[in-house]
Amino acid sequence: MLFPFDNSYSRLPDAFFQRADPTPVSAPIMIRLNHELAADLGIDVARLTSPEGLAVLSGNQRVEGSDPLAMAYSGHQFGGFSPQLGDGRAILLGEVVGKDGVRRDIQLKGSGPTPFSRRGDGRSALGPVLREYVVSEAMAALGVPTTRALAAVASGEEVQREGMVPGGVFTRVAQSHIRIGTFQWFAARDDDHHLRILADHVIARHYPYAMHAENPYLALLDGVIKRQAQLIAHWMQLGFIHGVMNTDNMSVSGETIDYGPCAFLDSYHPLKKFSSIDQQGRYAFGRQGAIAHWNLTRFAETLIPLLDGDSTKSIALAEAALDRFPEIHQTALHERLAAKIGLDQSLTSDWALVTDLLSAMASGEADFTLVFRHLSNALETGDDLPVSTLFAQSESITAWLAAWRARLQATDHRQALALMRRTNPIFIPRNHRIEEAIQAGNRGDYEPFHCLNQVLQKPFTEQAEFAAYEAAPTPMEVVRATFCGT
Repeated sequence: MLFPFDNSYSRLPDAFFQRADPTPVSAPIMIRLNHELAADLGIDVARLTSPEGLAVLSGNQRVEGSDPLAMAYSGHQFGGFSPQLGDGRAILLGEVVGKDGVRRDIQLKGSGPTPFSRRGDGRSALGPVLREYVVSEAMAALGVPTTRALAAVASGEEVQREGMVPGGVFTRVAQSHIRIGTFQWFAARDDDHHLRILADHVIARHYPYAMHAENPYLALLDGVIKRQAQLIAHWMQLGFIHGVMNTDNMSVSGETIDYGPCAFLDSYHPLKKFSSIDQQGRYAFGRQGAIAHWNLTRFAETLIPLLDGDSTKSIALAEAALDRFPEIHQTALHERLAAKIGLDQSLTSDWALVTDLLSAMASGEADFTLVFRHLSNALETGDDLPVSTLFAQSESITAWLAAWRARLQATDHRQALALMRRTNPIFIPRNHRIEEAIQAGNRGDYEPFHCLNQVLQKPFTEQAEFAAYEAAPTPMEVVRATFCGT
């Protein structure tokens, strides 16, 4: 088989999904295929690059061993509950077990309408396809748990959005596409039977150790809480803003999923947002930890019937588990941000040093990535000027730099520098570079897209030939809003 499918989700009861086949497109073109990922998944790369592979990845040919379906789920969207969402423009083809022994989904996005499309066309514009490919692969290179990009295909057709724009199909790979919203689907229907089947499936697939716990469903809750708390800390270490942290966009596997209106910080501010649909800043950069906690509370609510036969005891168990989130998240965040300034074994008092720097960056409108990267250079050379010039008022950082150097006197500078070099990327998917790639792609020019992907595969490595990709946007290049593409 082209894909060595071994499907498990499609063997669950029909209440979990609706079967749906991809809708063919007229003139597909392969834009980019992730050869390395394909090989890791045990897929025949030569066949995948052939016309047969293009036909499968565009939705024009049903692949042997697939069992196409649209997953059912609900979700809180910007705080409001929608009992019926589901895959409206995505179709799960099946699952493969990679060379590492990990089971992963193969999903087409933008492959046509499904029973959950809610009058939508089920298609994707090309721009979101290019964005998700760039950002998901960049996040993987940065070491963040994430869904992956297997292929980006131009459909050869246009879709109606603000106007008529080129369409595309994206092939996404994930440890699973099961979301908090999947649990909400059954909880909203008081369907404890299928809720238990779902929980058992997730435990077996993502948290097998929980099967041997005294209370497997509590162990599941604890596991999801821990992974989400650590994931959000990892996002914030890199200045990443998800933009649409609805419960249907939060994976129970602990991977980052759904790169819609996402963005990376340029100039730092804790309440920075880019998502055009986040009018109130609910999902702003500095609120992501609190929102994750809120989403996990919704997840815990779905598990109440499973945690204990006595609902009062169930609620107490869930609350105790949720109360552990702030400490797990803050510990991970403190460690990650301390590492950015060279502190491996940080003290409690070091958090003030971190927050003072962030405050100075906010008031000085300094670029998040460049400040931390130039701090590495400052430690190596002793020259603070490249850092201070990043601030609107250079004197606002002078006292902080002195306090930082005084703190580092008690550390091994070589170890601190090495820590900073592997923690602070040189290259991130800057918003203006993504926009540049999208605009060119809409004209049929994919060279900026390919170049950006090449650069981002080595985010911590100096690449002199791509030095321009390090730079913050000029005032004319600043992207002020990003869009989900639906």
